[in-house]
Amino acid sequence: MAGKRERIAIRRIDNLAARQVTFSKRRRGLFKKAEELSILCDAEVGLVVFSATGKLFHFASSSMNQIIDRYDCHSKTLQKSEAPAQLQSHVDDSTCARLREELAEASLKLRQLRGEELQRLSVQQLQELEKTLESGLGSVRKTKSQKILDEINGLERKRMQLIEENSRLKEQVTRMTRMEMQLGADSEVVYEEGQSSESVTNASYPRPSADTDDGGSDTSLRLGLPLFSSK
Repeated sequence: MAGKRERIAIRRIDNLAARQVTFSKRRRGLFKKAEELSILCDAEVGLVVFSATGKLFHFASSSMNQIIDRYDCHSKTLQKSEAPAQLQSHVDDSTCARLREELAEASLKLRQLRGEELQRLSVQQLQELEKTLESGLGSVRKTKSQKILDEINGLERKRMQLIEENSRLKEQVTRMTRMEMQLGADSEVVYEEGQSSESVTNASYPRPSADTDDGGSDTSLRLGLPLFSSK
């Protein structure tokens, strides 16, 4: 691509004159950057440069001696802080070794409790192991019995709760049945009272009989026929 600057490889300049010119330019640029850093960021900067010929160049934002003293103090403090860390590392290594030994011993005892690796034990050690197993077996049995008893008690409590719930449901069903029967009886009473009222009304106000009306008409007709015949 046209116009693109090629990256210059960073390596030692073989030509002495060119190397001295580059050193002078880069040193001034480096000191300028250090000064800008101290001003912009309020940093305390100390810069020391030795040329290839051994000439000293330095820059300090305040005092080079103060910066060097501060650096020495910081280095000593850092060394002191690293010493406890090294000691702590040694302590940690010792602790890890001790814990590994305890773990190996506990693993061996566990295998012996399972009946493994018993050949190296003496008679006294075997007797002690037997006592330990008997004691542990007694604790296991006791704990098992207590667990079984707790489960039985829990089942008994559930059974009583179910009985109480069943009784409560039966009482609710009985009350509902009684209410339904009472409502049915009340409905029958109302119906009978309505029927009685209707009977009384019919007795007080009798309706004219259709047969009577028809008979009267027939009588009138029969009575009227002879009159027309006499004429």
